Amino acid sequence: MTDINAVVRVEHPDIVLTETVTHDRSSTVTSVSEAGTDPTSGKFFYRIESADFSRFEEGLRKDSTIGTFERVIETRDDEAIYSFEYTDEAKILSPVISAANGVILDMKNDGSAWILTVWMPERTDLVHLWDYARQNTIDIDLLRVNDYASLGNTDAGLTDSQRDALLVAFETGYFEEPRNATLSEVAAELDISQPAASGLLRRGTKRLIMSSILDGAETPE
Repeated sequence: MTDINAVVRVEHPDIVLTETVTHDRSSTVTSVSEAGTDPTSGKFFYRIESADFSRFEEGLRKDSTIGTFERVIETRDDEAIYSFEYTDEAKILSPVISAANGVILDMKNDGSAWILTVWMPERTDLVHLWDYARQNTIDIDLLRVNDYASLGNTDAGLTDSQRDALLVAFETGYFEEPRNATLSEVAAELDISQPAASGLLRRGTKRLIMSSILDGAETPE
């Protein structure tokens, strides 16, 4: 099996948070992949950078894709972690990718568009994402794609512990939205603490991104 990492640009006004980032042009939205989401809560976590959080939240209140939101913690004056619940009007790409046994490694806005870094077990699995985009009039462009040996057969700069943590998280459904496993459940499967599991997943994901998107040009810390 040859898996791939694809970098994809998508744009549509009903993709979650698009109306908000259009309202607050200073904002940058990045997914928080290591957040310990309760799979039954329907909450999704993002790291937000903004020059004006009051304007960002004004955009959230007008955003038809957002049901409820909460500013969970402020990490800096211009950065905070938010949790969101989506409405039925939201176009969500992660279930399409999960149904194809793929994982969104990273998601970040580019103005009103979104840049997704997606892992897929086979290059041909990308067709599911393109089919969904076509059916929902979503503009989609493939920016980059790299073929790799399967995660189980290559280290990609991963330690054994990082590889085990990523595989357990994948197999238990931790990367799906909504998640089928919590961070504490992944930690229990690995027989380690929750902070240790979070660290392994965060560093392992970083190494995968560094080895694929940057083609090994840089070495993770």
